[in-house]
Amino acid sequence: GVLMHGPTFMGNPLACAVSLASLRLLQSYPLKSMIGKIEQQLRTELEPCRESPLVQDVRVLGAIGVVEMKEPMDMKTVQPAIVGQGVWLRPFGKLLYTMPPLIIQPHQLRKITKAMLSIATRKM
Repeated sequence: GVLMHGPTFMGNPLACAVSLASLRLLQSYPLKSMIGKIEQQLRTELEPCRESPLVQDVRVLGAIGVVEMKEPMDMKTVQPAIVGQGVWLRPFGKLLYTMPPLIIQPHQLRKITKAMLSIATRKM
C-alpha cells in the first residue's frame, strides 16, 4: 500500500530522541550572530571579485557566497586549482559558491574566499 514502510520509521523512539537532541544542540548556538559574521566576511572578501572582467556577479545571502562567472568554468582546470589551495569547492557551470559550516572560523573562511578570488581572477 501507500504507507508500506511507514510503520518502520514513524514514531521510532530512538529517531525522535536523536532529533530532539539535535534540535536542542542547534538552538544552543547564537545562530543569527554566527551567520551575520559569516555573511559580513563573505561580502568583504568576495567583493574584489567584482573587479575581474571574468565575473558577472557576486552575491551573498546569509552564509552563502556566490561568484557568478560570465562563462562556464572548465572543471578540469578549476577543480585541481582549488584543491591545490587546500579548499574543496564544487563549481557548478558558471557558479563558484560556498556554503560553509556555521562553526567555521574566520581564518578558515578566509582560505575559502582567497581560493574563490584566485579562480575569479584566474590567479591560480
